[in-house]
Amino acid sequence: MRIGIVCPYSWDVPGGVQFHIRDLAEYFIRLGHEVSVLAPADDETPLPPYVVSAGRAVPVPYNGSVARLNFGFLSAARVRRWLHEGAFDVIHIHEPTSPSLGLLACWAAQGPIVATFHTSNPRSRAMVAAYSILQAALEKISARIAVSEYARRTLVEHLGGDAVVIPNGVDVGFFARAEPEPAWQGDTIGFVGRIDEPRKGLPVLMRALPKILAARPQTRLLVAGRGDEKEAVADLPAGLRSRVEFLGMVSDEDKARFLRSVDLYVAPNTGGESFGIILVEAMSAGAPVLASDLDAFAQVLDQGAAGELFPNEDADALAEAAVALLEDPERRAKLRERGSAHVRRFDWSTVGEDIMSVYETVTAGAAAVAADERTTGLWSRFGLARD
Repeated sequence: MRIGIVCPYSWDVPGGVQFHIRDLAEYFIRLGHEVSVLAPADDETPLPPYVVSAGRAVPVPYNGSVARLNFGFLSAARVRRWLHEGAFDVIHIHEPTSPSLGLLACWAAQGPIVATFHTSNPRSRAMVAAYSILQAALEKISARIAVSEYARRTLVEHLGGDAVVIPNGVDVGFFARAEPEPAWQGDTIGFVGRIDEPRKGLPVLMRALPKILAARPQTRLLVAGRGDEKEAVADLPAGLRSRVEFLGMVSDEDKARFLRSVDLYVAPNTGGESFGIILVEAMSAGAPVLASDLDAFAQVLDQGAAGELFPNEDADALAEAAVALLEDPERRAKLRERGSAHVRRFDWSTVGEDIMSVYETVTAGAAAVAADERTTGLWSRFGLARD
């Protein structure tokens, strides 16, 4: 099958949607399908052979964050050229409502279109206001996928229609096979995310850290992600700052080793999450997880059975839960066991098969319609009517 996938966000600024698209493309390529991904990217960005650049992206506030998007006449021309040259059996557009390549592709594409909705935002005034503009594009979509029940709910409430829920995928084995790094082991708490994006929750974790260290002075917080490191610890007492180690951006391989090494992974995100791919990666690596009780996180963690939850933005509750887990190896071992079993439903072997089923359904439907139109045309040529 010839598959065209549209990525709305800049390929050179890593994020959950980009990782999902990358892994989905590579999964289908391994199965023998022809896959091309269209994505915004700076000219100097090294790209995999299956990614086609649609040009440089610009930062735009979107869903409580800053996304790097691509929109305009030049981008539209590149979308049309990519569609023409690809002659795809199916187009898979991610975030078709964002002001980026997805919406442009929706307008320009012909044939079967599958759309995945990642955003969970129950109060999106922008989406409601833009409905009339989006409607014509959305009507062309053959099938809709939401990555979680909360993304599906956002779609239903703001745009109407419905979607099948298929979660984000993870190569569970990649994380499970990673070798721990001794330097990251021993009373360590891990955090992965952009340091200077408040909704990722690092400030909440920093507020909890003094109480954690008061109970367990030997504990270290390891932070992997880009951002202003000095600003991140500015409100932390000077004597405690040495207990925080910043690793900067890490490779996929080092992220897997990081998650295999820490005693506890903490996800203190405060909102705007439709899924929680880092939780799945942490469980895949065998890390016990402590996360804020966002609806999407609770769903990924099986309502607290596969990882513990604390009240969102409650630093005291985070500290109490973290100390209790660090002091209870048996509880952490149970979380590892439950998480490792639960996470199998998110492996690409399951998720990829579900997405391919959607592709096959829409392409079969399109083929049936085309065959019916050809038959109708033949009857018309001979001046006959079909019963």
